[in-house]
Amino acid sequence: MPQVAEVAKCLQGMNARMVECRTRLDRLYADFNHPESAFDPIQVVRRYERLDDREIVAFIAAGLAFGRVASIVASIEAVCQVLGPSPAKAVRRFELARDGAALLPLVHRWIKGRDLVALLWMLRRMLDEAGSLEAYFAQGWSADAADVAEALESFSTRARAIDLKPAYGKVPKAPGVYFFFSRPSSGGACKRLNLFLRWMVRKDGVDPGGWKTPLPGQLVIPLDTHTIRAGSCLRLTRRASPGWKMAADITQSLRAIDPIDPVRYDFSLCHLSMMGACGYKTKQRDTQCPLQGICRPR
Repeated sequence: MPQVAEVAKCLQGMNARMVECRTRLDRLYADFNHPESAFDPIQVVRRYERLDDREIVAFIAAGLAFGRVASIVASIEAVCQVLGPSPAKAVRRFELARDGAALLPLVHRWIKGRDLVALLWMLRRMLDEAGSLEAYFAQGWSADAADVAEALESFSTRARAIDLKPAYGKVPKAPGVYFFFSRPSSGGACKRLNLFLRWMVRKDGVDPGGWKTPLPGQLVIPLDTHTIRAGSCLRLTRRASPGWKMAADITQSLRAIDPIDPVRYDFSLCHLSMMGACGYKTKQRDTQCPLQGICRPR
């Protein structure tokens, strides 16, 4: 029972505020920890029982997870319709001349159809090389690493080295497909990649899991507007500028509360803000917040 012992040791080292914070966060987590707790792109990903299909759909879905939720889900559904009932098989067999045309009409914000063609081309090259996205990612992963920063850096750097001429013809100076492969070294939060890892590594009522690497304790929170609000309100970070350092800072604070699975609070904190319950810097303050009393809404 090593995990139980680790949690017990962690609780012993907490002050009263941290214990109360964990108690309240655990309660919030339990409230959201079921499949239909909130409208979210993960609902599309959970449809796929086969791990090879799920990782493909999850990567595409997380990469498109910016903008309004309804628009995100519609874009994910459109790509899934092109891929058919077996997305992994479709990617393994993906031929630019034969299969690319069906993607060209698709658009999500600034991601164009040609960028999606390039993405499937890159995913196919990864599967050709490693057999699965998990195996491709694991090439840069270390069990001893504090978090996934180095693994993400390696993953995206290797992906960006894939020849894109077959997909684009004349490759743009800043190919749109690179948006799917952000790197911590750029200073960005890598929100979509961290979201993808959360979905694939964790397993509970929301996240379907399936991957054995990296470890849940190495995950970094997918930083967005909502987790920034909640993180600031709960004093999980004092940083003012969003980016990788803020994401790592919030995660480190959550890791002090739950060293085994710190990112499990992400879904509930994000949707708490999305539903308007977080009163950070608003007139309502914490009057509608289930975490009332442990936050500082000003």
